[in-house]
Amino acid sequence: MQTIRKVVFPVGGLGTRFLPATKSMPKEMLPVVDKPLIHYAFEEARDAGIEQFIFVTGRNKDAIENHFDHAYELERTLGDKRKGYALAAARAWMPEPGAITYIRQQEPLGLGHAVWCARHVVGDEPFAVILADDLVRADVPCLKQMIEAYQDTQGANMAAVMDVPRNKTASYGILDPIEEIGKLVEASALVEKPLPEEAPSTLSIIGRYILQPSMFDRLENQKRGAGGEIQLTDAMNQAIPQTRFYGYRFNGTRYDCGEVAGYVEANVALSLERPELAEKLRGPLTALLK
Repeated sequence: MQTIRKVVFPVGGLGTRFLPATKSMPKEMLPVVDKPLIHYAFEEARDAGIEQFIFVTGRNKDAIENHFDHAYELERTLGDKRKGYALAAARAWMPEPGAITYIRQQEPLGLGHAVWCARHVVGDEPFAVILADDLVRADVPCLKQMIEAYQDTQGANMAAVMDVPRNKTASYGILDPIEEIGKLVEASALVEKPLPEEAPSTLSIIGRYILQPSMFDRLENQKRGAGGEIQLTDAMNQAIPQTRFYGYRFNGTRYDCGEVAGYVEANVALSLERPELAEKLRGPLTALLK
């Protein structure tokens, strides 16, 4: 089994649900407490042992590139003022030189197309995909859990999965499960955004994947699906049974930060994880909920 060394971050979306905030700022740079969403995704990948980080960007995404680069004027000013904690917050986590690659997705043709754009950098090896919209809090990073479980799949495609209410299936890729082995769920098929009455289950894919390089061949000839976009779920489904597909029931809590309500929930939940903030917030939050 090849080691998972590379991750793709599709960050070319328009973020229309967060307008006007995302008119000039990438949605992936929206802060949850004091870190942007993409920073949490980066940390998860790094802590899972990823060595190369591939960002598939679009227009007006310069803020993402700047975030993962040194801000020399800021760092010098913080150093001169002896603000060591702030200086560490600005640069201690920085990736190694050469560890990041940026690719432009020239048209917003969907998740499948964004992943396909990374084909030349990924090459002929299995790779991970993380969607920054899905913020997952776990004692063991979600992607690390998946990489460990991947060793038992004999080179299958994999995605993180969770059960959703049946009336929400039209917002997700849904598994048609055939067998559960511990936390792994083998699927005979995947259905992209089925109506509740047509969904084969309520087991939905969230934004974490481990994919075989053969997926690029599927995506290259993939026709547009739901929403007029090239859907990654459709390509994974077509790869079955030549390449098995497993869902992985991860340990942790997922916040859907692609929706305003989920984003606000994540801010509240992560604020309450920090004692210095929780002490100040519990009273006002309790008063607001009365």
